Amino acid sequence: MKLGAFEQHFENLQDPRQTAKVTHLFSDILFLLVCASIAGLDGWEDIEDFGEMHFDWFRSKGLFKNGLPVHDTIARVVSSIDPEQFTACFINWMKSVVELSDGQLIAIDGKRLRSSYPREDRKSTIHMVNAFATQNALVLGQVKTEDKSNEITAIPELLKLLDIKGCLVSIDAMGCQTDIAQRIVDKGGDYLLAVKGNQEQLHEAVKRALLPYTDTAIVCLEQGHGRFEARAYHVMDVAPLAPQFVDWPELKTLGVAMGYRREPSGQDSLEFRYYISSAKLTKTKFAEAVRGHWGIENCLHWVLDVAMNEDRCGIYRGHAAQILACFRQVGLNMLRKEQSKKLSIPRKQRRATVRTDYLERVLVAGMGEVLEK
Repeated sequence: MKLGAFEQHFENLQDPRQTAKVTHLFSDILFLLVCASIAGLDGWEDIEDFGEMHFDWFRSKGLFKNGLPVHDTIARVVSSIDPEQFTACFINWMKSVVELSDGQLIAIDGKRLRSSYPREDRKSTIHMVNAFATQNALVLGQVKTEDKSNEITAIPELLKLLDIKGCLVSIDAMGCQTDIAQRIVDKGGDYLLAVKGNQEQLHEAVKRALLPYTDTAIVCLEQGHGRFEARAYHVMDVAPLAPQFVDWPELKTLGVAMGYRREPSGQDSLEFRYYISSAKLTKTKFAEAVRGHWGIENCLHWVLDVAMNEDRCGIYRGHAAQILACFRQVGLNMLRKEQSKKLSIPRKQRRATVRTDYLERVLVAGMGEVLEK
């Protein structure tokens, strides 16, 4: 069976098993994981059951000639895969199937896999750093870090693998580091970095520069769930203040996002969020980018938790948690690229579970090629 871009970009992924003991093809097991992830399944027994349910379809495509592997075999193989190799394969695949427009926002943010720890050691919960193309609503890649503080070291590793030329890369305050900014610029991208107290001198300098503009007119009003919100944005050219920001490569724009909220209880709150960017941003572009970065929570993290059951997945054996997290993102990307009908992710998952014709449609949309035996 020809699996198009998937087969091409995963053919160099090393099979962790001893050759003499191999019964089931490595590529067949990987493809089963892709299909099960599309259906929203990530428990070992659930994956085996899914394979049995659609075994005739798999066999019709020339897979599993020696029968279906049991869940223990699937778990042993997946937990032994080299996660760095797998991540590189996934990112290379996304480079081939995702077309990024000039100036597109790539949001980088971390997410914890809340159940991915041995039950005797809750502190070992895995933290993933994701890169998300907001316009396409597709994950471009992810890397693992042991905790949130290590995002500072994980982000450069992720940037090293990504193609960000011509894109605007947004990162929260944890990633507001000069070496990260320099890496983005060196790769032909622009940065938009949130500035908070972890960069105290920079934070105070940006606040002073933007102080005259914090009474700007409201440009966005929202009301819902009994709550009223108003937001305003302002940007300024950093050129007149360049000597204060010499450490930041190609810095061109300072920005502030102001948010006012009134809760149903009547309690008011006012918040100011400050940013620096190497791009020359208008107020509109700045506002779009800030809202786009916040959207990663709803468009990616929330969907991974609610539709893909990520936070409830208690698998932690070997590298399995990290590998399955990447498979979930493969499945989510494919589901989003299938647009023959306007359906929610859960409805698409249910269809893919019971109908192989729809599953195949999702695979074709995700790979950009026709499946052939």
